[in-house]
Amino acid sequence: MSDGRVRAARADDIAQLLALWELLYNEVDPTSTTTWKAYAREWFARSVEDNFSTRIAVVVIGAKLVATAIGTIEIGVPNPHCHTGRAVRLANVVTLAEHRGNGYATTLVAHVIAWARTVQADRVDLSATPGGQRIYEHLGFIVASAPRMKLAL
Repeated sequence: MSDGRVRAARADDIAQLLALWELLYNEVDPTSTTTWKAYAREWFARSVEDNFSTRIAVVVIGAKLVATAIGTIEIGVPNPHCHTGRAVRLANVVTLAEHRGNGYATTLVAHVIAWARTVQADRVDLSATPGGQRIYEHLGFIVASAPRMKLAL
């Protein structure tokens, strides 16, 4: 990783986190509305201080956030694949375009994995884009056989 430093997000990072989040979703859905932003701001405000159920990792250069990755605890029924029922969902790894190729995504994912171990999670789950898949495979993730499905309510 070049000149950025990794740390957990803080309350004074919320505006920049929202900007990164907006960039991520504008890339995916340029027709998105701003309604979700109020909910996202509220979620970030609650979550930046919650080191037990959420890890918002950021890469900072000077005072600017250039990349982020988020891990959240998911609690389920203990099972053979997740003995404690505790898994971490890794979501929304995003790096500003001009800072890509510096290893920030890999470093952020490793940071979230390390945090997952500290909160006694049994595994880390994610949904990968084709462009990000090689990063996750390099870190030991494997492609699962079950497709991810969702239902919008």
